[in-house]
Amino acid sequence: MTEIFYSLISKALGIPARQVEKTMGLLDEGATIPFISRYRKEVTGGLDEVQIGDINDHYGKLKEVSKRKETILASIDEQGKLTPELKKRIETSWDSTELEDIYLPYKPKRQTKAEIARKKGLEPLATLLMLQTAQDSTKAASPYVKGEVKDVREALQGAWDIIAEWVNEDEQARNTVRNSFSRTAVISSKVVKGKEEEGSKYRDYFDFSEPLNRCSSHRLLALRRGEAEGFLRVSISPDTEGCIERLNRRFVKGRYDASAQVEEAVGDSFKRLLKPSIETEFANLSKMKADEEAIRVFSENLRQLLLSPPLGQKRVLGVDPGYRTGCKVVCLDAQGNLVHNEAIYPHPPQNEKGKAASKVAQLVSTYAIDAIAIGNGTASRETEQFITGIRYDRKVQVFVVSENGASVYSASKIAREEFPEYDVTVRGAVSIGRRLMDPLAELVKIDPKSIGVGQYQHDVEQGALKKSLDQTVESCVNLVGVDVNTASKHLLTYISGLGPTLAQNIVNYRAEHGPFASRRELLKVPRMGEKAFEQSAGFLRITSGKNPLDNSAVHPESYSIVEQMAKDLNCTVSELIANKELKKKLNLQKYVSATIGMPTLTDIMEELDKPGRDPRQTIKVFEFDPNVKKLEDLKEGMILPGIVTNITAFGCFVDVGIKENGLVHISEMADRFITDPTQVVSMHQHVQVRVQSVDLVRKRVQLSMKGLANESK
Repeated sequence: MTEIFYSLISKALGIPARQVEKTMGLLDEGATIPFISRYRKEVTGGLDEVQIGDINDHYGKLKEVSKRKETILASIDEQGKLTPELKKRIETSWDSTELEDIYLPYKPKRQTKAEIARKKGLEPLATLLMLQTAQDSTKAASPYVKGEVKDVREALQGAWDIIAEWVNEDEQARNTVRNSFSRTAVISSKVVKGKEEEGSKYRDYFDFSEPLNRCSSHRLLALRRGEAEGFLRVSISPDTEGCIERLNRRFVKGRYDASAQVEEAVGDSFKRLLKPSIETEFANLSKMKADEEAIRVFSENLRQLLLSPPLGQKRVLGVDPGYRTGCKVVCLDAQGNLVHNEAIYPHPPQNEKGKAASKVAQLVSTYAIDAIAIGNGTASRETEQFITGIRYDRKVQVFVVSENGASVYSASKIAREEFPEYDVTVRGAVSIGRRLMDPLAELVKIDPKSIGVGQYQHDVEQGALKKSLDQTVESCVNLVGVDVNTASKHLLTYISGLGPTLAQNIVNYRAEHGPFASRRELLKVPRMGEKAFEQSAGFLRITSGKNPLDNSAVHPESYSIVEQMAKDLNCTVSELIANKELKKKLNLQKYVSATIGMPTLTDIMEELDKPGRDPRQTIKVFEFDPNVKKLEDLKEGMILPGIVTNITAFGCFVDVGIKENGLVHISEMADRFITDPTQVVSMHQHVQVRVQSVDLVRKRVQLSMKGLANESK
């Protein structure tokens, strides 16, 4: 069976079967995708995370098809209808749609019209009519008027029902209709009568029609949401006349009266059985494709957000802005620990600006604050202007930080465990401050769906969304690596090979025994076996250990290679890391072995150049236009600085310093034609935008990036 899997996956993905086989072998052994892509390049032939993930996904789907085939075979066998030819056909098919078509005639049926007609003894009449040799259908039907069949009309109707079911169960007929759907299907929507006002946000879809193969992901998901909420009626229809004509060519033979009866049954089959069945199929297929696109965009946005530049281990003052309830202020040490909190009231109705400014200046001095993080919610702009207007006794950088999901975190079990004695406002301000220090470490505590970087996240298939987002978080955490002596259990949970139990055990061990002195010490953690250690060790850093390689991405299994390199150069490992000239003297070919090839050796050398390097970029201070604070301040033609806050399939949303984010449609993102907004922008990118239009009633802002000098992505 697995041999077939290798071949099928190889063909689907365009990856040599040998590489697929080796990769599947590693996955079956329990190796994780980050581990395989980083430390088993020789085995996989250098496949990256995306390719390995695709192999894993296809492998899972094939296993599901294999299980379905077993069910189908068992069901047909129980009926005594499993011929050797049928069995072979099922066993050799790996297309889910084809399998269901093969199974359809044998599928146990509910009380269908055809079943009722069969019980009345009308199947022989249907068979006779299908021969299309009877010149007089009424005469042919007369012998069947008996028992429950009251008249000829009822006999013919029953025969039509049986023929209609045969047509519906015919593979070629189903494929004929499918082909028509794929070429000519149109998706349409109408407003539900009486729901015009209540469903006004779906106004664009009150009388909508578009070829299905041209309907974008976001439009399709919007249509389906409007349908689910009861405001729209959505349908998918092919070229009906063309479909029926092609079906008639297949089933209607001759010119006798019986042929007219078959033609009647074919039309009924299409309208009552085939069209609804294939429409559902295409509705599900189009929804699945729309989901995949939405999930892809969501996952990419999440990746960019998680890999946002960190400020690093600096002392931060976090501010959760507010008007009536004041601004909650917290002071964090360089490790993100809460050392002080209180509220200030610089805005209406209290207007205690002087008192608040004095307090902030005092806190900055007392706690030697390096930077201030301000949440971007209510009163953010006013708070930013207030904070930047204070005179400090030291240089302090001021940043505006996205607070999406901070309220979800502050009310969560995780936050209660971290800060049981503080209320949600303090926890929220802490989260804002920590997001500036290390976005990745803080955001892993929040359900990705609450971070606000996707569209229609509640409309897509939730299992697929969760899987994709979890893989994205895992990928980002392992790409960056974590300090095993400071990382939270939530961050450690995503490290390759760990999971919640081992993550908690590491934290417990650390609390009892103090900081880990070496990676090998991790093997003393309860339930940390050799396999879990192999999978996780390369992604866990020890910054002040005796072995400098413990603070690098060099895997412990390769330490002996580096030690041999140092020995060959008559120096220590520390000296080898520090001296670029020494590294240049090495002939890597000398260290190639049966298990270690040039890909691993090249990775080792790159890591020795910058051990423990953070792949994320350096954070930059951003300033909004001081003259723009609310929607009414915007004027057409204005050129403003902004921050990309969300990316969708149809464009991106940009924060220009007001409550409402403006939309840059994909057609306005670049001076050239683009098909994907991520070709031009990334999350939190600083951009220049031009105001195109402002709709004060609907609170919508249209922006353009055309003709403006924006940084390349």
